[in-house]
Amino acid sequence: MITEALNPYIPVAWQQTQMQEKVQAGDGDFAHMLKDALNGVNKLQVKADEAALQLANGQAEDVHQVMIAVEQAMLAMQLTVQIRNKVIEAYQEIARMQI
Repeated sequence: MITEALNPYIPVAWQQTQMQEKVQAGDGDFAHMLKDALNGVNKLQVKADEAALQLANGQAEDVHQVMIAVEQAMLAMQLTVQIRNKVIEAYQEIARMQI
């Protein structure tokens, strides 16, 4: 059984649903895992956009939650971009290898 540590910066309820989805999905292939990860980043972006819109409309109750949502989305996007950069760098290194 694989156990994962909870991230203190992400709401526990969201993490629990993510873990349940992983258990229900089972072990998939790499493309499925990558698609799920990108969908997770997209969900964070949408959530941050909605929170910012609510703040702009004066409907947000807690500014801190808005900022946390925005920071989560920003960090997730930065991580995604860094992973993409590493994958491209690895591909280029393999392409330069002589056979």
